[in-house]
Amino acid sequence: MKNLGNLMKQAQQMQSKMAEMQAKLGDLEVTGAAGGGMLKVTLNGKFELKAIKIDKALADPDDVEVLEDLIVAAFNDAKVKAEAAMQEEMAKVTGGLNLPAGIKLPF
Repeated sequence: MKNLGNLMKQAQQMQSKMAEMQAKLGDLEVTGAAGGGMLKVTLNGKFELKAIKIDKALADPDDVEVLEDLIVAAFNDAKVKAEAAMQEEMAKVTGGLNLPAGIKLPF
């Protein structure tokens, strides 16, 4: 029973750390870029779009498709960076706990 008590205590500590991490994710900001940095997209850790910066040279009304593609590419770049930052924070929370592949936290 002693091991079960320790396990429950660890689970409560992890739950508390997870709540802290989720609160911090709203403050995390990552920027993705496309078009050689001429288009930048900023997301927070909750994947909410916070800003878009577009170089005026890209604003060609006759070639809107390129701009649309660059926005998608910059968003995806930012998303990858946000996911990596989340995984890094998750590793801190789990303290090296070896979870089986495929388990994604927070649930």
